[in-house]
Amino acid sequence: MTRKIGRSGIEVSPIGVGTWAIGGPFFSGGQPLGWGDVDDDESVRMLRRAVELGANLIDTADVYGAGHAESVIGRAFAGRRDDVVIATKWGNTYDEATREMGPWNATPEYVRTALTASLRRLRTDYVDILQLHLDVAVSVADGLLETCDKLLAEGKIRAYGCSTDTVALAERFADAQASVVQHQLNVLDDAPQMLALCERRELASLNRSPLAMGLLSDKITAQTHIGGTDIRARQPEWLRWFHDGRPDAEFLRRRDAIREILTGGGRTLAQGALAWTLARSRQTVPIPGCRTIAQVEENLGTLDRPPLTAADLTDIARLSTVD
Repeated sequence: MTRKIGRSGIEVSPIGVGTWAIGGPFFSGGQPLGWGDVDDDESVRMLRRAVELGANLIDTADVYGAGHAESVIGRAFAGRRDDVVIATKWGNTYDEATREMGPWNATPEYVRTALTASLRRLRTDYVDILQLHLDVAVSVADGLLETCDKLLAEGKIRAYGCSTDTVALAERFADAQASVVQHQLNVLDDAPQMLALCERRELASLNRSPLAMGLLSDKITAQTHIGGTDIRARQPEWLRWFHDGRPDAEFLRRRDAIREILTGGGRTLAQGALAWTLARSRQTVPIPGCRTIAQVEENLGTLDRPPLTAADLTDIARLSTVD
């Protein structure tokens, strides 16, 4: 079972591994942007276990942990580069020593600078998928696309795309040689316009937050309170599923309304949420974040459970709508 990365010819596992959480703490001013402290040895074991279970897509970004997530991936797959398809992102600046984010850099010159740094940390001479990590104006994309095309021709990257929820920007990338759009998608936050674009333009749809940052799992209950340097403890403006460390009550209500369908066929709640994403479109490739072997085993165990049917998706859409 594989899915294609658009027109690139790259084939990946139906479920990938997101690595935001293994980057550890990083910040923008006083705002935490990571998921708290991490155990790098466990992260390496988790990544290698994912490959053992058949997952070959590892998604990261240079800014995760201010470069640290990429370094952990480089360590995990040193000497076994061909086992994985590595997707990373560029556009944010940061200080690796202080782990503080700086301003955006959407200049064409910075694409090559950022990629060079990523290659060093990843211990490789090419990246499989390079993605713009900024929601820039469509007019800004032209110079970036030209540079990406050159990197493609040089063999520094095998495919490129953008991480955006803006359909017009994704469309502009599709007009060039892009193969992928990374966007938000989960059973509580559908993205019909973006999926329609991906299907029409033959783009892979890499799905961030397929588990709504943990909300779509049994670990999060109405009593959950997250603290420390976890981004959910004091969420940025765009984070809708948690407020001051607690799960949003309306999203919990909608989740529990569809729990019975999601957990049918022996699925856990998280597996049901991933099964919905896989059933939503033939273009989708969910990339749930993982920190532990147990998490990656549960996520990839989705593929051993019965898929959701078209009738299930219809019932889910009806039951999970906002009142």
